[in-house]
Amino acid sequence: MSAYHLAQINIARAVDDLESETLKGFVDRLEEINSLADNAAGFVWRLQTVEGDATAIKAFDDPRIIVNLSVWESIESLSDFVYQSTHVELLKARREWFERMDQPSLAMWWVPVGSIPIVEEAKEKLEMIRQLGPTRDAFNFSGKFPVPT
Repeated sequence: MSAYHLAQINIARAVDDLESETLKGFVDRLEEINSLADNAAGFVWRLQTVEGDATAIKAFDDPRIIVNLSVWESIESLSDFVYQSTHVELLKARREWFERMDQPSLAMWWVPVGSIPIVEEAKEKLEMIRQLGPTRDAFNFSGKFPVPT
């Protein structure tokens, strides 16, 4: 068993306010998809309020940027959730709800088992991948790095 888990941040900028009719299809599925993640093989933790709402956490000055920050046992467990579960339906429809970003919007990094990343750290990892591309300190699915030894 590894001494590390995978942390990930991904962000998206909504085309409108979350309360808008435009985002209704996304918002209506949040509880379902969050529950799917919470019960997925390899899921460890996700950022959310006490009420279970991650969209209420505003990590950027732009109120339409939503943040997803989570920890998984491995790259494979995160990948399975993202691409092999019902979650993929939301990925396919994302252009209805979110703007295309001109910079990387995903960063992953290894954290010691039991560590929970904070938003500021995650934002730094996202900036790292934007500045340097994938490195051991911050990477993505197309430029992933193995668990530290």
